[in-house]
Amino acid sequence: MLEPRANEFLPLTSGAAARAGAGAVLLRAQEADVAAGACWTALIAGCANAGQWGLAPRLRQLSEATSLYVGTRWWSTDGVSHRNRVAGAQSQIEDAIAEGDGQEFAKAFSDYDNAMASAVVCGGRRRAEKQAQ
Repeated sequence: MLEPRANEFLPLTSGAAARAGAGAVLLRAQEADVAAGACWTALIAGCANAGQWGLAPRLRQLSEATSLYVGTRWWSTDGVSHRNRVAGAQSQIEDAIAEGDGQEFAKAFSDYDNAMASAVVCGGRRRAEKQAQ
């Protein structure tokens, strides 16, 4: 079984990916977490360059890895509510970075982690059911 590392921003997603054996999702979550930590540090320090840490591309890569894990068909049909929650939270994160709002960043990241973990669990369950057939 894969082991999640200590996470600050994506503990639910990393835990769900590790339990599901979704290695690519776990790796992308860890990469996004590192970028989020750097971005968060810049935000709370009041730096104007918080967006330079490449968080937005890392979040997109995490979404892509999740889409591949759960299946692009599920992601686009039964999982569309999960995909929309992920996209909405990601947009809020990007807005918070642009505004330099650390409080909004923290809330949006919590929402993003919850949405992404839910997608991994629900899509993974569907994936397991399909493999059992």
